[in-house]
Amino acid sequence: MKKNNIYSIWFAVPALSLFTIFFIVPMFISFFFSLTVWNLKSFTFCGLDNFKLFFTEHSMNLSVRNTLVYAFVTCSVKLILSFFIAILLSSSLKTKNILRAVVFFPTLVSTIAVGITFSALMHPTKGLFNMILQSLGMTPVDWLGNTKLALFSVAFTDIWKGVGIATVIFLSGIQSISRDYYEAAVIDGANYVQRICFITVPLSKPARNSIIILALIGGLKSFDLIWTMT
Repeated sequence: MKKNNIYSIWFAVPALSLFTIFFIVPMFISFFFSLTVWNLKSFTFCGLDNFKLFFTEHSMNLSVRNTLVYAFVTCSVKLILSFFIAILLSSSLKTKNILRAVVFFPTLVSTIAVGITFSALMHPTKGLFNMILQSLGMTPVDWLGNTKLALFSVAFTDIWKGVGIATVIFLSGIQSISRDYYEAAVIDGANYVQRICFITVPLSKPARNSIIILALIGGLKSFDLIWTMT
């Protein structure tokens, strides 16, 4: 037993070393520099002044509110949209393999590239979205310059990029459900909607919980997409 424990420790050493070097050490270094005023050449220790400034910033409340709204909107839409797409892709649709690739493709694209692309698409005068609106006789919209629309425009982009991975998680959860439940429900006279509501929805709860956690974390820590687009 002791030899096995020693071998287990040695096998864990490489992973623990990498985790320490790339996560633990940078975390402590970041915390140290948060207590200083640093300009890449020299630093001055300032204690908790940076934290005081952060929490007393006049835009703090607005930033927190916008972050929570952004996280809630992106999480909710990803959850609902990915569920229905997963239902579609788990059916006997002939083109489902092509649709899976199309849905998952945005996940593979760099966030910065997505942000730059959608910034161009949402350009107030030259963007494709406004060109479509103008061709329909509608007034162009300043998607990213309007304070009421900017948050939701970025959220739309986030949803477009992130719905693919959420769909994959939902799809794996749905496909892991035993077909016996559906066959028994059909024998009992349950229609398609009832099978979805009373079998698929409850039994896909683990996948749903994973998506909620990942989407909320992604929404709360989102920076690169927002910075790129605004």
